[in-house]
This record gives sequence, structure tokens and C-alpha cells, in this order.
Amino acid sequence: MRLKPVPDPPTDLDDLRDLQRAVPLVPGSTDDCCARLHDRRGLPDRQTANDWLAFLRALGLVRETSRGFVRADADPTPELVREGLREGVLLAPEALGALRAATPEDPLTADALFEATRESVPRHDRARDPQWEATWRARAARLLEWLALVDLAERVDGDETGDPAGSPAYVAGDAAGTGD
Repeated sequence: MRLKPVPDPPTDLDDLRDLQRAVPLVPGSTDDCCARLHDRRGLPDRQTANDWLAFLRALGLVRETSRGFVRADADPTPELVREGLREGVLLAPEALGALRAATPEDPLTADALFEATRESVPRHDRARDPQWEATWRARAARLLEWLALVDLAERVDGDETGDPAGSPAYVAGDAAGTGD
């Protein structure tokens, strides 16, 4: 199962490790874990904490047990995060495919990724969110930033792409061709 939440990426994996450490070692309910994430990491609201909890689970850094959520015994290494993105995050494989097709002359933007995946956006998300296109465009931008954080994507200057808005654009990164 692939999960939808894609929070804003941290500046480095040490920040991700700090988020993981905010999840208890002893299983806790969703509410307890969200409260800990909110309080210990200064997250703005419960929904953001819930998104982080789900995303950490997708990355393999948190496990869900019959008694609740618990911190996994795994460090957020680049390899683990790459695998978690590939295997656990909705539309990440499609983003990686689009990155492999991108070139420095025609890099991938968040708008292009959204357009390439718009038909894959779950129907219930479209029905319940009148602003679903903006929501999923922003998600595409965050996903590309996550891929760049772990070298699955390489950011190229938006101005070089001819995009008047200068929005970031990406090509496949150094780790995109590796299995780790």
C-alpha cells in the first residue's frame, strides 16, 4: 500500500531522524503519537503531525502494531529513504519514471509531474477537495524535493528551463539508476 501524505522535506536527514525520534518506542495511539510529534517537533497542527506519522511509516521509520505506532529500529539513511519513497509513497514510481525521461534541456517541473499523474489522483480526493489540483500540484513539488534530498533527483535552476516563473525543475539524480 502506498500512502498519500508528502510533508515538506527537511533540510537534511538529521532533521528526519529527529522527527522519527519523536515517535515513542512503546506503542502509542495515533492521537498520542501526533501529540508527541506536534509538541516535540513544533509542528503547526495535528493534521501536519498525522501526515508526518503516515509519511514516516511509508519510509519504514515507524511501524503500526496492534497496540499503536512505534518507532522502527532503523536509521533514516539515504538508501532507506530512497526505498521508502519508491515503495511506500503514492506516485513516487511515476515521478521517478518521469525524471528518467527528463533531460537538462527539458527537465521535469512540479506542474509537468502533476499533469503526467493527474489521472492517478484518487477520485475521492478530487470529489472532496474543490482545490484538489492546487493541492496535488503542491504535493508534486514536495515529492520532487524529497527525491532531490536523497539524490534520486537533481534540481536544475528554473531560469535555465525557460520557465518564466523560475520554478524549480529536476532531472534524474545520481542515485536514480541504483537499486539502493
